[in-house]
Amino acid sequence: MAEAVKIEASGADWEVSRLATSLGAEVRGVDLGQAQGGQIEAIRELLLEHLVLFFPEQHLSVEDHVAFGRHFGVLEGHPNLKNPFTDHPELFELAASKGGVADEWHTDITFQDEPALMSVLQMLRCPPTGGDTMWSSLHAAYDGLSEPMQELCEGLTALHDAHPHDRADKMAIHPVVRVHPETGRRALYVNEHFTRRIVEMNAGESEALLGYLTRWVTSPRFTVRYRWSEGTVAMWDNRCTQHFVLNDFEGERIIQRVTVMGDKPVGVAAPRWAPHVRKGRASAMSRHDRQLHRFLSKAHEA
Repeated sequence: MAEAVKIEASGADWEVSRLATSLGAEVRGVDLGQAQGGQIEAIRELLLEHLVLFFPEQHLSVEDHVAFGRHFGVLEGHPNLKNPFTDHPELFELAASKGGVADEWHTDITFQDEPALMSVLQMLRCPPTGGDTMWSSLHAAYDGLSEPMQELCEGLTALHDAHPHDRADKMAIHPVVRVHPETGRRALYVNEHFTRRIVEMNAGESEALLGYLTRWVTSPRFTVRYRWSEGTVAMWDNRCTQHFVLNDFEGERIIQRVTVMGDKPVGVAAPRWAPHVRKGRASAMSRHDRQLHRFLSKAHEA
């Protein structure tokens, strides 16, 4: 771990330790259950700098967890999954054992027109080993592309759906390169879990490019890996990160998360090409073209 840097926030000294070159920092010296005013703004600035923050030894109640999340915007429970134990409309809970976790790289709920802005997660119970979480910087992934690839991706959009939640009917189209609304930095905004298709390419071309980009995002030099302890709170910027839970544990792993809803992703410019869908009856199309055709048809009718 890097040497901690002390900062002063509203009269309190915090220790901030950077965890990896691309993203991630651990913050000590703040009580999130009591944070407000200038401390909230300091946390917001740290998040813009480090993209994902970790606060050990917090042990927030449900009420304090929800209240902390509300400082950053409107909260929403998970649109497709239900809490197993805790009944709260603004909090999502996941209880898992023997690896029952989302072990694909993803940005939260990109199948919505306005995906999550931020997630704030508390680890309530975790196994002694295993179940770590990894995050990837989508800014670093974009910056690492060659200029020709950057230019190509900036002119493309992609179709996302909620198929992993058995709701493939829930879909949205977002730019492949997203511009962060607060920092202006560009991010590679596709993920293996929810992104189905490059809209402006045929199915084969889309498969090749999307496969390359989703693998590229997971390059170790863009990532940080965090080993949990009970009571740790993590928060991350969904506009410029992906995450992945390692499916390598046995035992109870219980998390609670609040989700701050965001805005509609904006690209560098308008798409440079029209959507690519084979002409003809939808019933005669490949499944890749049929899904895109139906989404575009509904959008046109609306």
